[in-house]
Amino acid sequence: QVQLVVSGGGLLQPGVPLRLSCAASGFNLRDEAIVWFRQAPGKEREGLSCMGTRTYYANSVKGRFTISRDNPKNTVYLQMNSLKPSDTAVYYCATVRAVANTGCYGMEHWGKGTLVTVSP
Repeated sequence: QVQLVVSGGGLLQPGVPLRLSCAASGFNLRDEAIVWFRQAPGKEREGLSCMGTRTYYANSVKGRFTISRDNPKNTVYLQMNSLKPSDTAVYYCATVRAVANTGCYGMEHWGKGTLVTVSP
């Protein structure tokens, strides 16, 4: 059974770094492309970053967020620096079919997200 479990969210002040984890079970993450996306209250889902054979970052997080993976741990991470109140959202990871220069396409499996609240 494919499962993705996101952890690491919390309440923090602007500028404090945070790392989210996405732990996979039921499949090998090394064989899949993974996307991090978020959804803020009242807003549409926003793709942030994805990693397959190439890596993509949305303009809103480029230079602040870094995606990485630890294959032995079957885990993908999202390091978030220079956080702003506008980054407040529920964050998710998912498998995707394709990573292109223009974005991440074809979400397939995702689990529950983790809430990140950035507030002074």
